[in-house]
Amino acid sequence: MNEKYIPLYRKYRPQTLEQVVGQEHIKKALANAISMDKISHAYLFTGPRGTGKTSTARIFAKSLNCVNGPTIHPCGECENCRDIANSVPMDVIEIDAASNRKVEDAQNILEKVMYAPVNSRYKIYIIDEVHMLSSTAFNALLKTLEEPPKNVIFILATTEVHKVLDTIKSRCQRFDFRRITTSDIVKHLRYISDCEKINITDDALATIAKNSAGGMRDSIALLDQLSVLSSENAITTDDINTLLGRISFDLLHEFSECILSSKQGVAVEILEKIYNSGNEPVQILQNLLDYFKNLLIVKTCTQEIAIEITQLNDVQINDLSIQTQNIEVHQIVSLTEKCANYIKEIKTTNNPRLWLEIAVVDMANLVENTKLEDLQTRLSALEGEGVVSTVRSDVVPHARPKFVEYKNDTIKIQPKEENLENKDKKDDEPIEKNIIEQDKPNKNEEFTPMPKAKTTSGDDVLTMWGNLLANVPSAPTRALLKQWAKPVKISSEEVILAIKNEIYLQQFVSGSKKAVLQKAVDDLLGQENTKITVRLPHPDDVLPQGNVNIPKSNPVPSPVKKTETIEESQSLDELKSEKVDDVNQEDDSDVNSDEKLVNFSDIHSDTVNMVMDLFDGKVIE
Repeated sequence: MNEKYIPLYRKYRPQTLEQVVGQEHIKKALANAISMDKISHAYLFTGPRGTGKTSTARIFAKSLNCVNGPTIHPCGECENCRDIANSVPMDVIEIDAASNRKVEDAQNILEKVMYAPVNSRYKIYIIDEVHMLSSTAFNALLKTLEEPPKNVIFILATTEVHKVLDTIKSRCQRFDFRRITTSDIVKHLRYISDCEKINITDDALATIAKNSAGGMRDSIALLDQLSVLSSENAITTDDINTLLGRISFDLLHEFSECILSSKQGVAVEILEKIYNSGNEPVQILQNLLDYFKNLLIVKTCTQEIAIEITQLNDVQINDLSIQTQNIEVHQIVSLTEKCANYIKEIKTTNNPRLWLEIAVVDMANLVENTKLEDLQTRLSALEGEGVVSTVRSDVVPHARPKFVEYKNDTIKIQPKEENLENKDKKDDEPIEKNIIEQDKPNKNEEFTPMPKAKTTSGDDVLTMWGNLLANVPSAPTRALLKQWAKPVKISSEEVILAIKNEIYLQQFVSGSKKAVLQKAVDDLLGQENTKITVRLPHPDDVLPQGNVNIPKSNPVPSPVKKTETIEESQSLDELKSEKVDDVNQEDDSDVNSDEKLVNFSDIHSDTVNMVMDLFDGKVIE
């Protein structure tokens, strides 16, 4: 009968510092401490699981207690080396703090600390998972840990160093073990595979290393599990995916393509196939989340870096690159956020399949969601510019413009092609009657600025709030403030506003609307840099009751360029009437590609003004 089988992670446990994979900084520090005879009384090894903390502690103990030591090259043949390797030494005591966490266990250690080593140079205590000790047990060890007896060394190991008392950490030399790189894990797995004659591909080894999250022990354990498969054919990535319940790259690529192209029906059909294959809902979304992460890396990084990070081959990277051409970064981030949120939801629900299907349909609604995001971004950008124009739709009945575009408070209009009553009009006839052009006034021209809202004396906060809103030039910003904000205090010393929505709050605290609000407040109070506090409502806030009345500002008088055909004494109403009549009789062939500039800033209704404010001053037929 064969000897008892030894798992690979135990069989290939490192026995010297040179055999420890990775952790070069720790190996160098410990080797120098041994060679320079600077051995501390207490060490703290921290880091993720499977990175070599306990193995390094044993090797360090072996180096100190070897008959040839202290040495960085223990013989491995003496009694002390063999006892440490077999975990049966008398002078190197390993304690599992998870099962010995009481103060009585700590006191038991303290009673034995006083005894001198039996066969070795040092008496070494290796306390694994030391963060599991209770506070009373920690406190019992404090004094001894600070000043232990001669030839006594403590080595503490933990995966959660933040749970260790600061007083304990301050008494130890701390060494942080890092996650082992994927390339180092693959090299070591290939060495073990060759020694054990395991037929496995390099891609499969890379998949194992990637799945272990930087832990060597997990990687070797998974390789040990795969070694029992048939040796006739090489073990591939598909075998690993089947064993771990992972979804193949090709299936995930097809699945994600349906989501990105908003094909909800096809996405649900593929989901049904994946689910019926035995994959759990959480596992499906985690695989999809990992795919979106790789998609984001390929979108933002070069091909060389993407291959190194994702551990995908060239063909797979090329597929992801093609897929990223029709999607933006913020869309991928939105998908990852949704996927992560649905994973949390599925873990707490009694009907995971229901939420899985809802998640897929929601994520496959990418096009509609993106339109909303683009619209919000566009509106925020336009409000930041502070330029809004309005058009009155009833100025030219039955002859609406083909398109209207604003620029510097001037509206450009191109007439419709079907307006052909004056096709026989001569080219040299003046066409100024078809055009009303308003340019910005020169410094020498008389120009009356828009009157500022007057401040209201007294404590009538509601009246002052209405005057403040009247000073806001942007209609969307003004409507947002009126609906979501309430004045808590308005005075020359400070203005306090309470906004009920956190999203809108950030826009006035640090967003594009901050400067707009600051200027409106300064204009209201007739001063500069007024202190403004915008926050969420407090329970003790005293808010004014009643409807706010926003006073209307007088329109800005706009100078009109005079022409030879318009008398100086002609009134504005007669001018408007004449322009309306002439636009109906306009001939497109006479104006060719010339742009006609019409300003309707003084001839519009309140309803149209509000609509055009919200939609950027553009009319599209």
